[in-house]
Amino acid sequence: MNLPHSTYYYKPKKQLLDETELTCRIEAIIEGFPGYGYRRVTKELHRQGILANHKKVLRIMRQRGLIRKPRRRWIRTTNSNHRYRIYPNLVQNLAVTGPNQVWVSDITYISIQSAFVYLAVILDLFSRKAVGYAISRNIDTALSLAALIMAIVNRKPPRGIIHHSDQGVQYAAHDYVDILLEHGFLISMARKGNPYDNAAAESFMKTLKTEEVYLWEYRTLADVQLRLPYFIEQVYNHKRLHSSLGYLPPVEFEELFLKTHKPCPIALTKAV
Repeated sequence: MNLPHSTYYYKPKKQLLDETELTCRIEAIIEGFPGYGYRRVTKELHRQGILANHKKVLRIMRQRGLIRKPRRRWIRTTNSNHRYRIYPNLVQNLAVTGPNQVWVSDITYISIQSAFVYLAVILDLFSRKAVGYAISRNIDTALSLAALIMAIVNRKPPRGIIHHSDQGVQYAAHDYVDILLEHGFLISMARKGNPYDNAAAESFMKTLKTEEVYLWEYRTLADVQLRLPYFIEQVYNHKRLHSSLGYLPPVEFEELFLKTHKPCPIALTKAV
């Protein structure tokens, strides 16, 4: 048959499980990542060396009741009715080619007994990695500043990096802008009433709510301070598969990039 010996003796590296074993593996993945849909579950099975078709995974998840419907609530966290300077959008149609070129930021609310607490987060737009965050009872400039300072300390960004946010007073206030200018940031803001201008940050908040916040009944600020850092750092940054990163976790995506690319000065270009 003109086949080489290596082909004749080839055995696939991935294993094919029967449906009972596959169901157990799927349930184990969902237990660790309750917000995963069938696509991410399929990709995680592939990463574990298991052959699985996404249609079969979807069927099993439907049969076992493993497909979750996210709860939807909305509370306004952006107050753009202020007299501070509004900066133009610098990231629209921008091609980001490496880490520490663009950071995006946002604030969301988290319900506890008879009150709300607030979370401010900063992501690296290239890898979607959460590089800074802060939790507070108050939605003010001190909250957004704490997240920014954490990101600066962790990443030591080069001058010329873009900081992108909405037009909220927490990001436009003088105290916040002064820190950005002191560290050489270029300031960018989303257009008013256009959530697509800060889609990456909005997507992170949606993931946080559906895969962590809605699954736990937080009672106190201490509960939030205990759970959220673990989810952000250990689950989201290190384990959760991200569809826009080729189904890799943010930390793994950055490490893979840095292994194959030498650090270079910031060079941002408009996407064609």
